[in-house]
Amino acid sequence: MHKIFKLSAIALMMTSAAAFADTVTVVTSFSKDLTDPFKAAFEAAHSGTTLEVVNRNTNAAVSYLQETRSSNTTDLMWASAPDAFEVLKGEGLLAKVDVQFEGIPDEVGGYPVHDADGTYFGFAASGYGIMYNTRYVEANELTVAKEWEDLKRAEYNGHVAMSSPSRSGTTHLTVETVLQGEGWDKGWATWKWISGNMNTVTERSFGVPDAVNSGSTGFGIVIDFFGLSSKASGFPVELVYPSVTSIVPANIGIIENAPNPEGAKKFVEFILSPEGQKVLLEPAIMRLPVNPDAYADAPEDFPNPFSEDFAPGAIEFDVDKSGARYELVNSLFDVLVTYRLDDLRAAVSAVQQAEAAHADSGNQEAAALIAEARALIEAMPITEEQALDPSYAQAFTVSRADPETEVVGRQAEIEQEWDRFAVENYGKAKQLAEQAIALN
Repeated sequence: MHKIFKLSAIALMMTSAAAFADTVTVVTSFSKDLTDPFKAAFEAAHSGTTLEVVNRNTNAAVSYLQETRSSNTTDLMWASAPDAFEVLKGEGLLAKVDVQFEGIPDEVGGYPVHDADGTYFGFAASGYGIMYNTRYVEANELTVAKEWEDLKRAEYNGHVAMSSPSRSGTTHLTVETVLQGEGWDKGWATWKWISGNMNTVTERSFGVPDAVNSGSTGFGIVIDFFGLSSKASGFPVELVYPSVTSIVPANIGIIENAPNPEGAKKFVEFILSPEGQKVLLEPAIMRLPVNPDAYADAPEDFPNPFSEDFAPGAIEFDVDKSGARYELVNSLFDVLVTYRLDDLRAAVSAVQQAEAAHADSGNQEAAALIAEARALIEAMPITEEQALDPSYAQAFTVSRADPETEVVGRQAEIEQEWDRFAVENYGKAKQLAEQAIALN
């Protein structure tokens, strides 16, 4: 009897070890709409293997992997932002792996599909654009905004939503796309004027398409699959790609010292396989495959990033530049926009009212006041050169992926300087615009 017990205990231990070995753990920013179909398809193709999905936004996932590197329990990182993967790669948190796949080209939209060193792999292509609710647009008698420039206009005041780049990797990419496409100063000016028209800055990227789908707002700044999947699901929405956009891959990478590296490799190879690429075209997902052959099964009028007429003005996204200033850009947006949204909206609204009041007045004094107010709103506390200076950018070590995170040290000092700059400039801009209105 004693021997039977010992044998049973050993068998139980072996069974538990086997179960652990057959579990693949992935941390991801993607919602269940994407992860559930892939989990079901992968587990069906690999009987006995379980995909365990841990959901965290991109920045929180990066922080989590940094914090747990000495006792890592995660096999895979799965998210849209290539610059986040560059951060992980630079810190030695991604394993170099020889993954097998066929039919996937080296580039999409002029951007490498996979990391050249084999530490992460593109599984879907993404563009960044403007999603809008057709019924909302009609009810509010608005024209369709097709360019970032359009969303700066006064007619869109109160009709725009966006998420914070510090808590959404896809929004960070959108912010960086405009900064790179228009240049540092003009790009930030664009974001400030658009933000002045926003009715909300959400904590999660999912909040933006939800608001557009429900008609709570008219226009949302999103990664393309939010608009495409909402339309496929029957919501009255459309998506447009502005001239300044970028086509970059969404990625997956195996974590260094992963508990189940072989299982992780199987999952990477699965999502790059023809079967895995087809999953991207399910109505709830609607992401752009990186295998051109998959588009034979795509719905009519579905965007194809491998076609010549897809986003012809797309920029060549510089992932190294984005990675070098990743946390700095997130902090700068939060300080100048997210945490001072009321002040910014008040200043922008005042300028818009002043411009409307003097549209045909020819009042030179008012015009000068308005021009000064606009310059104050658009002014930046730092230059692009400072943002790319390692001695300055490396002060930004604290991620705001968790809104409760306390910022300390040199980063806190710099952010306080930025905040004083924003409060003073927005307040003075509002005052000058109101003086111009009074001249009418």
